[in-house]
Amino acid sequence: MKDFKELRKKLIEETKKKIKASVKKDNLIIQAVNSIDEADRAANTLAKRLREWYSFYLPEFSNSIASHQKFAELILKKSKKELLAEIKLSPEKSMGADLEKEDLDAMFELAKALGGLYNYKEKELKYLEAAAKKHCPNVTALAGHLIAAKLISLAGSLEKLSAMPSSTIQLLGAEKALFRHLTTGAKSPKYGILHEHPLILNAKKSEHGRIARLLADKIAIAAKVDFFKGDFVGDRLKKEIEKRIKGDIEKNSRGNSKGRAK
Repeated sequence: MKDFKELRKKLIEETKKKIKASVKKDNLIIQAVNSIDEADRAANTLAKRLREWYSFYLPEFSNSIASHQKFAELILKKSKKELLAEIKLSPEKSMGADLEKEDLDAMFELAKALGGLYNYKEKELKYLEAAAKKHCPNVTALAGHLIAAKLISLAGSLEKLSAMPSSTIQLLGAEKALFRHLTTGAKSPKYGILHEHPLILNAKKSEHGRIARLLADKIAIAAKVDFFKGDFVGDRLKKEIEKRIKGDIEKNSRGNSKGRAK
């Protein structure tokens, strides 16, 4: 019985050590990027509530500014009269109700909370950028810190990302669309989270799939280099992508010119 208790004690101690050692930078990056996504969703929900609430007081201004963050900042800093002057509207022409101070204070508390949420998100983004550059510099150089972190989160770890073929990396984040394609025959997705990359956002829609494949190819290489602690090759890989895209654009342009000449 005594031996059994001693064995149990040693096993518990060993398990605790393994749990402690299992916490990697991957885990911290995944938690940070998920918290940013959740803060985004919460901020959007609260911002919609604030706009609807504030529209009882000054509907014209609520509809004049698109940025939720800027909207929350301005209604806290400026009076109703100042905001009306910004949109060139006299107080007499406003449809807003004259609310009492306690009603406005309740509304402004929500604006303060929303502002705090945006400040938190900015701090988390700075932390995430530094962590991603240190942990996966090559993937970050190609994809940016936010997409790099999301790729690690979707893959489960940098190790798992490094083991994935480029075709799988290309579709990370499009699992639901891929499942629909496999089960119902719906159109196959061309990319997942990579659709947020500037090279795809700034390209023609017809080019999105090709650029996503090119990005995924280079990210697959970058992830392997990062996991095995190789040299920094991110800048070289990025230039190769840009050169390839530029070359294809010039090739298509020459082809179109020949077609028009005929």
